[in-house]
Amino acid sequence: MKEIILKTNNLSKCYKNFTAIDRVNIQINKGDIYGLIGRNGAGKTTLMKIITTLTNKTDGEFELFNHKDNDLIQTKRRIGCLIENPAFFSSLSAYDNLKYYAIQKGITDNSQIIQSLKLVGLDDTKNKKFKNFSLGMKQRLGIAFAILDNPDFIVLDEPINGLDPIGISDLRNTFKRLNEEKNITILISSHILSELYLLATRFCILEQGHVIKELTKEELDAECSKCIVIKTDDIKKATVILEKELNTTNYQVANSEEVRLYDYLEQSQKINKILVKNDVNVKQIQETGISLEDYFKSLISSQN
Repeated sequence: MKEIILKTNNLSKCYKNFTAIDRVNIQINKGDIYGLIGRNGAGKTTLMKIITTLTNKTDGEFELFNHKDNDLIQTKRRIGCLIENPAFFSSLSAYDNLKYYAIQKGITDNSQIIQSLKLVGLDDTKNKKFKNFSLGMKQRLGIAFAILDNPDFIVLDEPINGLDPIGISDLRNTFKRLNEEKNITILISSHILSELYLLATRFCILEQGHVIKELTKEELDAECSKCIVIKTDDIKKATVILEKELNTTNYQVANSEEVRLYDYLEQSQKINKILVKNDVNVKQIQETGISLEDYFKSLISSQN
């Protein structure tokens, strides 16, 4: 069983006339790259600020590394975050900027600075002044700051915003390297589903402060993949026929009345004919499959 890094229980944050997040329940396991998806104002940043203790909750609770939220003294050093960009000094180099923050954090081993810069691909430009950095380099320095303490868990709020495709690709590779080589669990937010899809292993979709879907990448693929949806009142018999007559097991039983077949696409008439011939009552058969963006939109629209 995987170690639970973060678990929330009906976590809520209310302001005077506004509820930012409402009874949020999520779970992040060790090794996850957990993609938090939602439109601007959906509650992503508020949730991240609460679990990194940058703001207080109104109700509910959360646990980090099996410690309750009122007892996080031992866990704070295991968490790094990039929510509000640290104030880097324009006239200082990448190395000196991180050295300044290392002193603030009580880090005496300067090799941690070099290691952080190397992990984000800035070791060759460690002496370059911050004012001469591109946006992508500034973002990577922010991530180096987040991992300066060698954390087990990092929280990143919209780190790819404003980057060009090359910058996004570079950061994506950086996150994968941190996850795979350093075994760092990552919580990362974005409103761009297509980009998070290339990175995350699990997803949570937020809308107006509510969790409307939490799913793995495999489950997301199943939701969006092109397939033939067969609705019948005899699922067991239908799957037996699919295996026997069509020699396929490439299907998924979605519920008690629906099978999704990922083979024989564009041959729904043939499938229907075989099922009916074998006395399977087919209520409905149709091809389906949507893009990630359309899937996201359909979930959002169902809440409004």
